[in-house]
Amino acid sequence: MAKHILTALAALAGATSAWAQAVLPAQASSPGEEVVITADRRGGQPTDVPIAVTAIGARRLAESGTTDIRQLNQLTPSLLVSSTSSEAGGGGARIRGIGTVGDNAGLESSVATFVDGVYRSRVGVAFTELGPLEQVEVLRGPQGTLFGRNASAGLINIVTANPKFVQSEYGEASIGNYAYRRLAAGITGPASSTLAYRLDGVWQKRRGFIEEVISGRHLQNRDRWLARGKLLYQPTDSFSLLVSADYSRRNEECCVGPYLPAADVTSSTPGKPGGQPVYGPSSIEALLGRTVSAVSGAGAGRVLDDTFARKVALTPGRSFRQNVTDGGVSAELKADIGAAHLTSITAYRGNKFVKGQDADFGNLDLLVRASDGSGYTRFRTFTQEVRLQGQAFGDRLDWLVGAYYANERLTYADNQSYGQDFETFAAARIGAAGGSFAAFPSFGLANLTGFARAFVSGQLAGMPGVPAAARGQVVDTIASQVQNVALNGTGELDRYSQHDRNLAVFTHNIVRLTDSLSLTLGARYTDDRKQLDAALTSNSGCGVYAANISRLRALAAAATANPSGNGGLNPAIGSLAGTLANSALASFTGLACVVNSANGSFAAHRHEGEWSGTAVLSYKPAPNMLAYASFARGYKAGGFNLDRAALFNSATLARNDFSSLGFKPERVDAWELGAKYGGRSVELNAALFYEQFRDFQLNTFNGLNFFVSNIRGCKDDLGMTDSDAVAGNSACANTRSGVTSRGVEIEASAHPMRDVRFDAGFTYADTRYRHDLAGSPDPANGNNSLQPNLFLLPGNHLSNAPEYTWTGAASWTPAVSDALRALAYVNVRHQSAINTGSDLFVEKAQGGFALVNARLGLSGDDARWAIELWAQNLFDRNYKQIAFSEPLQGGGTVAQVTAFGASSTQLYGAFLGEPRTWGLTVRTKF
Repeated sequence: MAKHILTALAALAGATSAWAQAVLPAQASSPGEEVVITADRRGGQPTDVPIAVTAIGARRLAESGTTDIRQLNQLTPSLLVSSTSSEAGGGGARIRGIGTVGDNAGLESSVATFVDGVYRSRVGVAFTELGPLEQVEVLRGPQGTLFGRNASAGLINIVTANPKFVQSEYGEASIGNYAYRRLAAGITGPASSTLAYRLDGVWQKRRGFIEEVISGRHLQNRDRWLARGKLLYQPTDSFSLLVSADYSRRNEECCVGPYLPAADVTSSTPGKPGGQPVYGPSSIEALLGRTVSAVSGAGAGRVLDDTFARKVALTPGRSFRQNVTDGGVSAELKADIGAAHLTSITAYRGNKFVKGQDADFGNLDLLVRASDGSGYTRFRTFTQEVRLQGQAFGDRLDWLVGAYYANERLTYADNQSYGQDFETFAAARIGAAGGSFAAFPSFGLANLTGFARAFVSGQLAGMPGVPAAARGQVVDTIASQVQNVALNGTGELDRYSQHDRNLAVFTHNIVRLTDSLSLTLGARYTDDRKQLDAALTSNSGCGVYAANISRLRALAAAATANPSGNGGLNPAIGSLAGTLANSALASFTGLACVVNSANGSFAAHRHEGEWSGTAVLSYKPAPNMLAYASFARGYKAGGFNLDRAALFNSATLARNDFSSLGFKPERVDAWELGAKYGGRSVELNAALFYEQFRDFQLNTFNGLNFFVSNIRGCKDDLGMTDSDAVAGNSACANTRSGVTSRGVEIEASAHPMRDVRFDAGFTYADTRYRHDLAGSPDPANGNNSLQPNLFLLPGNHLSNAPEYTWTGAASWTPAVSDALRALAYVNVRHQSAINTGSDLFVEKAQGGFALVNARLGLSGDDARWAIELWAQNLFDRNYKQIAFSEPLQGGGTVAQVTAFGASSTQLYGAFLGEPRTWGLTVRTKF
């Protein structure tokens, strides 16, 4: 079988060569930029490396204006990088439709990011200025052999500019719309015959894209700088030591999401599955009676739902502070030891992100994360990698062995609390919904007097036996028995400390079976240990709540014992007091009270020992051609959900069991067939892939909290019970992989004539959940049913996983005169429709769209100076990066209305892509 596969791939590569020679004559070409693949740890040419990789050199990066990893989207179709409620602590990267969702610090990314050989533990850490770059490599598919855990979907390998033994300096200045300013400068050269240095600095500032209409300020701004220095000691060709240090700061306000267009949704056949939805008017007034503005004494809530007007109304005095300090040092030693070559990389990095947030994203003061520094995320990471490699058996064996150690300490402090308008808002919401507590999910514990009045009034409206004139007396009698519980200013201050110790040994070997046929075998064993210590602090007053429940039960008993009292109204009083004490308020709010008041400290521990590895059979029919077939197994480490919402389970709390915070490792098996051709005039890479993910880690935001589920497929037919809204009815005994990704990737570069280059890429990725799904085991009921809020997952595409994506770029650098050279550059990315929410609610969909960037310039022929006019998102395309459910503001979704017959009043917001930006850049080099 392998022989037939390799023969077919060789034929494909041969056809590619013939096409290139026929269409692109070699004599009309000019050589393109050479890029050496470093991520294979051997420094080979692209056609010598049997993996799917996009390698982008310094010139292409400069032409495209790439300064952080999000801009790589335009250059590689299989990659999608986006940011969410935080650019510093959130966002994510996806390769072939696979990635990690959300801003939960407890989850590591499925797409690993390395900068100069040093692991960055979260993708958001790389959402910053990177300074001058030598190249970037995007490796697709699991990379668990050489790079370990957390590269289950792929890898972004960034190589920054290194010192040179030739003296040179550069300077750069840019201005643009939104008051954009950017300055960059650097110097490199020899300090002696054996020592070279490099210093680089970048500063950037820009006004925000989102206008806050109450204060007049702009959010999503830029205010950041980076300084980096390197020393290279190289006394001989067989020894070098590169020491690097960098430090960066960001002081910005990010990220807020404007409202999506608002509308009520009801069903023409309420309560019947399949009822056709009836959409209410799109005017705000039709909706606000149930959601934001029905708050007496708090002022009307403002819902600015013209999304791409980029305007929001926020609580006065609240901040979206996003202050980040990031820095580190590393030492890379390379030395020849006899016939072997030694590489050692030692690094320490620290990152602290201080966050403030108007957590309800509106002008009513409902939920807040204070910007006083009490809420933050901090990483402190030490890593050590050692590799030894060489040749044996007459160069028939290219061997590599290594070891890796990482010690990371993560501290996460969450300081969410209730605002001044919360109690009145919550009571009004329940009253507007006819006394239904289900209409106000996850409210925790609030003003019990207000809730009692709202609930009782709603119940009395459905009791014709109680005279309307007497209803107020019933309400007053019940409300007089409860003590007000004030939530204004109360909340939680939770601190999680996670210590992660990771140790791995690995080997990666290439056996040359013949001059053209090679077998690559690699394996890695990883031992990962996580210790979580948490201190939960709450001042939400649950003791008062418990006393209130006791009083209501006593009132119900007294009214039942004396049915003739209060003019015969005692039966109504007793019934309603008992309902209030024992129904929704007691069961739901009582549990919320227990969770919210879970004060104290606890600890949890995880230990994983996992194998990952690869096997590749590759064939080179010619020096510039390669065909290969590979299998790889990768894994992403398990961990802990750093959110007390995971404790929202009475059985868990009764056992004082905090294991529900944990989630399992994600595993992947991947198969790939590929072919590569690299000629003077054209380069072409193609790959077919199929990947299966087991225990896929899904992070879901429900409007208030994060929930992490391990998604598995079920071998049994669940009969659509995993696609309904009933909890606990889709348990699965025989599980398998729950997510698959299959497709094809094609990338090409051509040089049809001197000074002209074309790049193109196409990815088809069918990345979806299986039709029958199970979730994480539930300690409360013992089964693994899929959560009801994930009922749309079975059989559908993953969030942020476009089915089709193509990219293209054209560069023309003609000589205008003997001393001048021009630049004309354009690139485009088009992707098909996606859903941006991990729950796949239809309101979070984003249609297909294309983004175009362009650059025009003039430079001296010796490249000592250049002036360039540029534009990003040239045609000002409006699009959503991520859509989300607005906290506390309504409930339901169109899909629930359509499937189950219900109503939906949920408001949604979105973190938007950047609008058109343009500017002018002047640079010099001397």
